[in-house]
Amino acid sequence: MTGRLIRAAIVAAIGTGAMLLSTTARAGPTARFDFVEYRARGAATAPPTGQFRNPVLPGFHPDPSIVRVGDDFYLVTSTFSWFPGLPIFHSRDLVSWNLLGHAIDRPGMMDFSGLGTNRGLFAPAITHHDGKFWIVNTCIDCRGNFVITADRPEGPWSDPVWLPFDGIDPSLFFDRDAEGQETAWIVYNDAPPGEPQYEGHRALWLQGFDPGAMKLVGERTLLVDGGVDISERPVWAEGPHIYKVDGWYYLLAAEGGTADQHSQTIYRSREVTGPYEPGPVNPILTQRNMDPSRPDRVEATGHADMVQLDDGSWWGVFLATRPFAGQSTLLGRETYLLPVRWEDGWPRFLDPGEVVPASVPRPALAAHDGTDWSGWRDDFDDGGLSPEWIRLRNPGAEQRFGLDPAAGELWVVAGPDGAGSLDRPAFTGRRLRHHDAAVTTRVSFAPTRAGDFAGLLAFMDETHFFAFGIEGTGEGQRIVARLRDANRPDERGAVVAAEPLVDSGAVELKIDLTGGSARFDWRRAGAGTWTTLAENVDVEGLASVHAGLFTGLVIGPYAVAGG
Repeated sequence: MTGRLIRAAIVAAIGTGAMLLSTTARAGPTARFDFVEYRARGAATAPPTGQFRNPVLPGFHPDPSIVRVGDDFYLVTSTFSWFPGLPIFHSRDLVSWNLLGHAIDRPGMMDFSGLGTNRGLFAPAITHHDGKFWIVNTCIDCRGNFVITADRPEGPWSDPVWLPFDGIDPSLFFDRDAEGQETAWIVYNDAPPGEPQYEGHRALWLQGFDPGAMKLVGERTLLVDGGVDISERPVWAEGPHIYKVDGWYYLLAAEGGTADQHSQTIYRSREVTGPYEPGPVNPILTQRNMDPSRPDRVEATGHADMVQLDDGSWWGVFLATRPFAGQSTLLGRETYLLPVRWEDGWPRFLDPGEVVPASVPRPALAAHDGTDWSGWRDDFDDGGLSPEWIRLRNPGAEQRFGLDPAAGELWVVAGPDGAGSLDRPAFTGRRLRHHDAAVTTRVSFAPTRAGDFAGLLAFMDETHFFAFGIEGTGEGQRIVARLRDANRPDERGAVVAAEPLVDSGAVELKIDLTGGSARFDWRRAGAGTWTTLAENVDVEGLASVHAGLFTGLVIGPYAVAGG
């Protein structure tokens, strides 16, 4: 790369938040990616007129929280140790959404150094009050609970203010007391009073919050110990939100863990501090204990939040999964939308035993243009990366990739940190959103030593991923596919298939995914015929149920230096 192109790439990278060129001694050769393309395979069945199909945010988007501001809706989801973190989405019809940006988008805001993919930012909660947006959130293994604010949902968001309380899943509720004075409260999950009675025994707590001083006030109050019925040993009461409706305070909370036993529960009280009584029907949303052979099967429903429309109707967002077999999905937990009906003063998503419907009547809102999630192509010639691109952990001192807008390429320097490490691999990717999809790229790479690698990485977490690309052998180069899962503990991934690559020059790579099966094809750039390196490769072991439950597959350009 010439000095002029290096400078151009650095300018572009600074402007887009992409990382820059590494100059460390262990850095390997530079890979150059001409494009990356994603296409869902098979046409999705159109819903009946006036209806929509879930999920409204396909792919890895768990723990949704929503707020309405006038005619606009804003939504945020968990990102764990991915950067930028906490995506902010916008919609006007609740069905069609667009990504505005991220609340955690500056390297100094949060430090994910050394964290596993399943740590970091859990369960953000967004609200709006007095012209300002608020998010309260927990960073697991990275300082705990914090609050950030912004005048606009797209930011800039403030630096975190850290709050001195334990537990997770805080949610901020603004209210007025009997004298008309504004009050604010944080409701959250924490350990129960005294010793836990069983594994997963948790409690929901409430504490006052001073939004001017950005600090907690008063003593905390126990709202729920264990769950709806502690004699049944309920587990993981979490994700609480409070709403005030017709003089009642409603406490909405998840229960049962975030896998197949996930559920949503409801309580209410005349006072914000309680006592709260559980509703006559609980849970108000779950898919546990359902017929596993049911069509269009949805699982793990829970962690909900609700909004009310001008027509008086209520709608709720929640996470759920679409397994291709058993509880296995590579997509992670996704964001769903359902109407919430009220009966005798209590809200309910679904009746007991009722399945999530395949299609749902749309809200009574004018249709809004949203993102087509079924396909995209990035030719890296727009001068900036889409905010859809994310990377592992926040940028460090060693800067590993950036744009060369003049050439229309993304360049990636093969760094010392592989996908199996807890450092910062030279990798940026986008979410897998469909069970049947293909990802294609064109890469130029000349390995200089054994183990130098560049290509596509499909990453669930540090011990569950596969990589497909060009690798140095010490005597030349080869096309190789590597896979790491519970049965293949090699940190770089075990070789699934390989064949010699005789000539230099750009290569096109294509990964086809169908449920838990992968096919790896390649060809010389410009050639018409694909060569299949391997097909029917079992990648079900990467499913989130085997990899900590929290994340979904992210796929994109990756390079790592050899030993």
